[in-house]
Amino acid sequence: MNWYLEVLKKYTVFTGRARRKEYWIFVLFNMLISFILSFVEELVGGPGIIGMIYGLAILIPSLAVSVRRLHDTDRSGWWLLIAVVPLAGAIVLIIFMATDSTTGDNQFGPNPKTT
Repeated sequence: MNWYLEVLKKYTVFTGRARRKEYWIFVLFNMLISFILSFVEELVGGPGIIGMIYGLAILIPSLAVSVRRLHDTDRSGWWLLIAVVPLAGAIVLIIFMATDSTTGDNQFGPNPKTT
C-alpha cells in the first residue's frame, strides 16, 4: 500500500526514476480498486460514474509513474506514445516496463534501488 500512496504523493512528478516494484504495485492496486468500484456500481445499478471519476483522478499519477518507469530503463517518457500502435505498441510498452533498470546513474537521475 505504501508504494501506491508514494505514487499519489508524487502526483505530478515526471522527473526522476521509478522502480519496477513501485510501478507494478501501483498498477495492481489500480486494477483492484477499479474492479471493486465496477462491481459495487454493478450491484447498485449505477451508470459507472464513480469508476470514471476514479479513472480521471489517477490519470496524471499514472502517466507520471509510467514516465518515471521509462526513465529508469533509460528511455524518454515519449515512448508512452507507442501504446497508440494497436497490439504491438502495448506489448512493447509492457516489455519496457518489465525491463530491469539501468545500473548506476543515468541521464534521468540516480538509481532508485541504491537510494
